[in-house]
Amino acid sequence: MTDVPSTGRPHRAMWLIWLMLFVGLPATIAMWEGRSPSVSKRSSPTVTARLMRPATPPPPVEPVELYALDRDQARAFNAAMPFSHQPNPAARPFLFAGSENDLARATDCLAAAQLYEAGDDNMGERAVAQVVLNRVRHPAFPKTVCGVVFQGQERATGCQFTFTCDGALARTPTQAAWERAREIAKAALAGKVYKPVGYATHYHTDWVVPYWSGSLDKITSVGTHLFFRWRGWWGTPPAFRRTSENGEPLIARIARLSAAHQGGPGAVIVPSAALLAGGAVSELAARPQQAIGADSLGKMMAGVRLIAIAPGAKSFLVELGRSAAPDSWPTLAQTFCAGRPECRIMAWRIGTAPAGLPLSGDQMENMAFAYIHNNATGLQRSLWNCVQTPRGKKEECMRQRVPTAAASVTPPAPAELAGVRRKERFETVKITPPSAPAAQVVVPPVKP
Repeated sequence: MTDVPSTGRPHRAMWLIWLMLFVGLPATIAMWEGRSPSVSKRSSPTVTARLMRPATPPPPVEPVELYALDRDQARAFNAAMPFSHQPNPAARPFLFAGSENDLARATDCLAAAQLYEAGDDNMGERAVAQVVLNRVRHPAFPKTVCGVVFQGQERATGCQFTFTCDGALARTPTQAAWERAREIAKAALAGKVYKPVGYATHYHTDWVVPYWSGSLDKITSVGTHLFFRWRGWWGTPPAFRRTSENGEPLIARIARLSAAHQGGPGAVIVPSAALLAGGAVSELAARPQQAIGADSLGKMMAGVRLIAIAPGAKSFLVELGRSAAPDSWPTLAQTFCAGRPECRIMAWRIGTAPAGLPLSGDQMENMAFAYIHNNATGLQRSLWNCVQTPRGKKEECMRQRVPTAAASVTPPAPAELAGVRRKERFETVKITPPSAPAAQVVVPPVKP
């Protein structure tokens, strides 16, 4: 091997190596570290959309229509739609912060949604409750529980929950089922979370296909029901940060189930004239309050038998004694309503009294007497059932229910919706976000 004499100058290849080390490599590192987040995420537009709040308002909430598919076709279509691969985090606990009266109304609205949508089924009711509370937190929906549940009820085809406009409310659940639903609702409003449905705001059974289903992320199934959330930022946890408002609306349509929803326009009892009962309402509310609790149920008090006490001890159901004259009935207020800023008494004659809440339509019709007061507004009313006890003044009479034959505004319920829904039918929640035209949806063929 022959030695090559050294000239003292680097070889040309060494120049290239040094150039790469001192110029090319630092420049490459600087370019890598200086990339903007939007550039690094170009390969994942879904991730980008979920991290950036859009400048546009929330998706609109509109009535929905279903594709005209039979059950087998619908099930095939739904089965072919894949579940989202995005994370499905559990919703944050919902802690109701309204007044006691608002809480009572919210509880019964939520319980009604659970029971009429899911039937007397614990898992189904918890899933429905979570969807309702998710909506309350989302800016696309009303800001109260009752507002969400009864959104669109005034339109036969515009309700967001089908039970509010398909005639299902004419059916009366059992008292045991109603109380179980109320307990689930109370727990949900106190922070209990049903984790499987995450932040879902929509659901439907697997045998129907709403137009919106193809434009939302299908995130999970519970039984035969599929749950969805909006795509992009509006379906992420940051979109569910709105707090609920005080002022739960009074829903007269569930007054027979809920004492908290009695007394509003359209309810069976509509006060119209002040009749004092043992003193003005301010005087009555200032008196000492008698202890009336669960240990008083079934016992005789002030000549009547106590049947039930509504939540909050503001409403009392009683059975009247045989000997008490109708003109003496307002004196019940001195026992049951003294010391209470808000109070209601509902009374029945012997033989017609209910076992408790909820009340059927016939039980509401057979109520013999009612008393109500509200110290904040100065309202105080005593009303008689004038079919049973004629009165000299019309304003002393309860308003009777509209006969069923005349109540033709609400369309009759379809055959498959008769009665309170069972767990296999908490049906379609009618919400429509932006969706593709019907022509873009291809229904997969169903093999014979």
